Amino acid sequence: MAKLNARTITNNEYFYGHKACGGCGESLALRHAMKILGENTFAALPAGCMAAVSFIYPHMSFTTNAMITPFAATGAVASGMAAGLKALGVENTQTIGIAGDGGTADIGLQALSGAIDRNDDIIYMCTDNEAYMNTGIQKSGLTPYGTRTTTSPAGKNLPGSITHKKNMFEIVAAHGISYAATASVGYLEDFLMKVQKAKDTKGTSFLHVFVPCPTGWGYPADQTVALAKAVVDSGLWYLAEYENGEFTVNRNPKEFTPAKDYLKAQGRFKHLTDEDIEVIEAHRDKKWEMIRKKWNV
Repeated sequence: MAKLNARTITNNEYFYGHKACGGCGESLALRHAMKILGENTFAALPAGCMAAVSFIYPHMSFTTNAMITPFAATGAVASGMAAGLKALGVENTQTIGIAGDGGTADIGLQALSGAIDRNDDIIYMCTDNEAYMNTGIQKSGLTPYGTRTTTSPAGKNLPGSITHKKNMFEIVAAHGISYAATASVGYLEDFLMKVQKAKDTKGTSFLHVFVPCPTGWGYPADQTVALAKAVVDSGLWYLAEYENGEFTVNRNPKEFTPAKDYLKAQGRFKHLTDEDIEVIEAHRDKKWEMIRKKWNV
């Protein structure tokens, strides 16, 4: 596979002119993914930030075919679009469902699971900003421990969210999916490569992309990429792939950068005590112990 980076991908824009917040990691992921997928892409997006900022009549930010789906139905609608294109004899197209963390790990999980079970020829991309940002920054199943959201307040009795992120990547892999990967907009070349691999895969592919949100997280808009790198370097997010029944870790830090530096750079974690951070680090270390042992890293 040819090296994919800002110099080698197309200058054509298939997602631009949106009204997302400054520094939006989700829109950055969509812009670059669409450059890889190309002009013959059909996209399905549920209610969420990207639907809200991209489909504002009479303006549309996608230059390709795209539509808004019911919140819970991204996987099903993408599957239906792919089936319809096949029935019509339309060739050389790519269908993708793009949903946030809540629309994937919570309300959309059933439709995604069904698409994988049928092995429909689609890509499903979860843009994970770790809460329901579009509807008011509520906790989702992918909100990390200790996060302050409007439904997981922090105070004397609670550290914010009291649950850890679902293992969404492993839940998907357990289906025996054709291809699955985690990525981060902080490591863009890795992300682009995985989008290309998903595009080249026959059957269902799943991409779980880490996309910081300055509005919901409380940090300066120019720090999006830096935080998306820091979460990987601190071990709180891992870059990995699942294909041919095997897991591969794409980046295995010999030493983690301090989790505290990453966490305290965000308003949603300002309240965390040293004890709270120790809980987060202990969960991280246990997770990486499992990864290195189970996946032969």
